[in-house]
Amino acid sequence: MRNTKKLVGLLLALVMILAVGAAMAAQEGTLTGGSITINDAVPEQVYKAYQILYLESYNPTAEAYAYKANSVWDTWLRTQTTYVSFDDQGYVTWVENADPAAFAKLAQVEAAKMTADATATAPAAAEGKTYSTVEFKNLKLGYYLVDTTLGTLCSLDTTNPNVVMEEKNEVPTNVKTVEEDSNHQYGETNDADIGQTVNFKSTITAQKAGAENYVFHDTMSAGLTYTGVTGITLNGTAVDASNYTVVTEGLTDGCTFEVRFTQAFCDTLKADDKIVISYTATLNENAVIAGDGNPNTSKVSYGDSSNTKYTPDSQTKTYTWDVDVFKYTMVGETETALAGATFTLSKDGSNPIALVSKGNNVYRVAKTGETGTVTEITTDKTGKFTIEGLDADTYYLTETKAPDGYNKLAGPVTIVIGANGVVNATTDAQQGVDEVKVLNQTGVELPSTGGIGTTIFYVIGGVLVIGAAALLIARRKKA
Repeated sequence: MRNTKKLVGLLLALVMILAVGAAMAAQEGTLTGGSITINDAVPEQVYKAYQILYLESYNPTAEAYAYKANSVWDTWLRTQTTYVSFDDQGYVTWVENADPAAFAKLAQVEAAKMTADATATAPAAAEGKTYSTVEFKNLKLGYYLVDTTLGTLCSLDTTNPNVVMEEKNEVPTNVKTVEEDSNHQYGETNDADIGQTVNFKSTITAQKAGAENYVFHDTMSAGLTYTGVTGITLNGTAVDASNYTVVTEGLTDGCTFEVRFTQAFCDTLKADDKIVISYTATLNENAVIAGDGNPNTSKVSYGDSSNTKYTPDSQTKTYTWDVDVFKYTMVGETETALAGATFTLSKDGSNPIALVSKGNNVYRVAKTGETGTVTEITTDKTGKFTIEGLDADTYYLTETKAPDGYNKLAGPVTIVIGANGVVNATTDAQQGVDEVKVLNQTGVELPSTGGIGTTIFYVIGGVLVIGAAALLIARRKKA
């Protein structure tokens, strides 16, 4: 009785796939009129039924069932001594305390080599409904495996004569996040400098009835350079690398890389298990500045190769910003551009950030190890320049040389790039500024002290000359 209850009570998860099918193989046994009804089936998904055992006779009141192996399953079943046993007459019984879920997984693998005894397709859902009903009719009575190609495990149950299965299957989910380096929190967006390493995580939640052929696909935009998978965990425990393969070449769907999990690993998954894939990329010189940011999109494929399904795309965006600078002096009431001012940009006021010139007074943050970089920017006659590829952070613009005749700034100019790339926002001006204006002061020519001294000498000299002449004249008259 206990063994029969295990057989009747086993219900792993069911899933779905397209079209209506008919019986495809002869079912063994003489008892007929069986049916399998699947409630809450996903519309347009195909279910397959395999008769593993047939019922020679049964008495539901006494809970007595006489099973024999379907001939196409007989050889395989006789090797499954952990789960079933045969007597001398070929009757099959369940091994006490055997794990029916493990048996179902093995049976599913074997079923892939066989033709289903019947197929049925979930019709479209009624108006206002999400799910529909699948029904197998006119089956020979027996113990059936019901499977789908969507990636969930099968259900096992006995038609005696009718059985109702509740669809417990759910598709896997995938949620992608990216780390914001300022607070180390993961979310949908982040800010970064060009050249900075960006950390991503994608969390796959396994479907309720197991998994089949899980493959993680990640697609990076032109502004992100994939650098590697740094680790994978299952419910917080590291997954050994033998359970998956990272593939970056020969991909046909346009993605940047894939993580392909082994079926042996997928077979260990339970409902709501969490697989977390951690990986990195570098924000590169092709990054979009501000605007729509730099997206990274991922999804998970699952199910039989003949009918692969995908989770919806999950996307993050990495933003990088720019700042415009205007160097000027006041001529009357007019802001007048100044050429010849030299600046550096840093995050600490002392260590200049390496930059690459893009031409037309535009500079971007250099990548690590990049050649041809500069640390100083000198203004031309426009007095303007732009620096691109900046994180949301605090920066210091230091004037290292003032234009000839102008006073060098006493200290650095503070530039704060905030959320959404807003520059130097204040309580009164929350939208910040369009450009950072840097004013240089100059003085008028100082008065000359040398002119007055020369005049005195001229006056004194003149008086002495006149006095000498007068004295000479007086002496001559006296003589």
